[in-house]
Amino acid sequence: MISEEAAEFDQQWRDVMTRATETLDLPAVLATLESWRRVARLTATRGAEAHRAMYRRAAARLAGEDIPADEPLSQTKARLGL
Repeated sequence: MISEEAAEFDQQWRDVMTRATETLDLPAVLATLESWRRVARLTATRGAEAHRAMYRRAAARLAGEDIPADEPLSQTKARLGL
């Protein structure tokens, strides 16, 4: 995970744990952890900049135009509806 996503992880973790506490349903907790594990593996293997570039490539394909390398990740993810 990259620093720009730490708050997103924290919020997702709090939300899923709150729901699990109320429903005693753990599959959502495990799915959230697995999703973020994949993100962490990708980042650890390829590096933080490759992680950011992945989002830019996806946004560029959707937009049909290049995404500036200095665009904040939050803006790039918003282009993707994330």
